[in-house]
Amino acid sequence: MLGLGIGVAGLGCGIGLGLIGNGALQGMARQPEAISKLQVQMLIALAFVELVFLLSVFVLPFLVKS
Repeated sequence: MLGLGIGVAGLGCGIGLGLIGNGALQGMARQPEAISKLQVQMLIALAFVELVFLLSVFVLPFLVKS
């Protein structure tokens, strides 16, 4: 059951990363003058999504076994 949860977390993370990248690239294409600002915001959003996945993979199994 834990493996299924980790797999779903990975799937959600992949979808989230793709949507964030898609939105950032569309914004950069529409407003090239805001590329540096959008890149910073995109990287922060990517870090938060990746953090949730890493917590689910490395921290959650220890909490469930305890």
